[in-house]
Amino acid sequence: MRSLVASLAAVLVAFPGAAQQPRTPLGEYSAVPQLPGMGRPVDAGATAARRGAVLRAVRRGVVLVPAARQRNMVRDNTQDNDFRQSNTFYYLTGLETPDAWLLLVAGPDSLETLLFLPPRDPVQERWTGVRLGPDSLAARLSGIPRVVVLDSLDRALEAAWQRAGGPLYVPLDVTTEMEPRVRDLVFRRPHASDVRNLGPITDSLRMVKDPDELRRLRRAIAITVQGHMAALGVVAPGRWEYQVEAVIEEQFRWQGADRMGFPSIIGSGPNSTTLHYDVNRRAMREGELVVIDIGAEWGQYTADVTRTLPVSGRFTARQRAIYEVVLGAQRAAFDAARPGRTLRELRQIAVAYMRERSGDLCGQKTCDAFFGHGLSHHLGMDIHDVWVPGRETLESGMVFTIEPGIYLPAEGLGVRIEDDVVVTATGAEWLSADAPRAVEDIERLMRRPAAGR
Repeated sequence: MRSLVASLAAVLVAFPGAAQQPRTPLGEYSAVPQLPGMGRPVDAGATAARRGAVLRAVRRGVVLVPAARQRNMVRDNTQDNDFRQSNTFYYLTGLETPDAWLLLVAGPDSLETLLFLPPRDPVQERWTGVRLGPDSLAARLSGIPRVVVLDSLDRALEAAWQRAGGPLYVPLDVTTEMEPRVRDLVFRRPHASDVRNLGPITDSLRMVKDPDELRRLRRAIAITVQGHMAALGVVAPGRWEYQVEAVIEEQFRWQGADRMGFPSIIGSGPNSTTLHYDVNRRAMREGELVVIDIGAEWGQYTADVTRTLPVSGRFTARQRAIYEVVLGAQRAAFDAARPGRTLRELRQIAVAYMRERSGDLCGQKTCDAFFGHGLSHHLGMDIHDVWVPGRETLESGMVFTIEPGIYLPAEGLGVRIEDDVVVTATGAEWLSADAPRAVEDIERLMRRPAAGR
């Protein structure tokens, strides 16, 4: 195994990309090679604490969590990695290995944790690389001491269910309910009538980020900020939206992003008023704005940061006036963010700011009439991360976006400014503040010559 790690280290080769932003990748341990199928290093203390919280919520019963399956890279997925772990399995294990299962048992007298892994297949590993197998290495890397071969899952599940009593908790969503292996293991058993959805328990835990999650989010956001910095150097009349996208995503990869958190939105001119435009096939023109809504994913956590830039490098007086209203609304909402507030209240504050400062800027209506979407969403492993109905009040450790916008389709003029925020004990912290958003900073940085372009 030492020779494998050494050989992996030897293939770390610098890619001579052309983006003008920092060529030294951000971060520390991300550069350390990991076994294929392992992913980022596991914070065993964090994942153990999460499993403990789940077992305390369950009190008595069995929890069964499947890993994601390997996808067919040609049939299912033509542009992304051929595997992304299921969020619940990742949250409770930190492992990216496919076709695994986690079994938690909350019995009357004891708590148990078992990790089930398929046996290694040397022939398949020639195509996919070395996978974790049911051995001591998996136990050491995962921090889960009991690692068992997958073939014994059926018997172990039945024995655990009999021993613990109580319900069987499984993550139930459209994907897992349709999985044949879940149907066979769970819904075709004598106890199938006592199956419950694990989702509400893990969703409630995921709403407040622990230090490991915040570390991953900060890294994803820092990478995304570098993407925005790269975009400042290439946006110009005559450039294509997809050229800006290419420079951004090159920077993401250079900085170690695992994938895009969502398709990059590079919407110029009339496309700036389409909220989820991601075709990116239009040439930018003099005097227009371009909305750049992007997010890198790192360690299974994603960022979501939006900036609006003047294609010519300088805002017109009208563009600046609308931009300043959007920016002011964002600042007003941020200043009000603290534990005990709700996202609905923050949106009302942003709307009130727009309404009070509209004048005749947006015609006969006030500008808030052209702000047609929510102000915020939670952020984490999903771009619109989990939210538990009835839990509207903000708490320290929650991460969410603040993204006001004004969209005037008749003028082909859209402005959106979006930043990622974490709630603190006394207020909130900008996580994406390093991406410039003041008019003067944007115009100054866009005047710099673009290196190599």
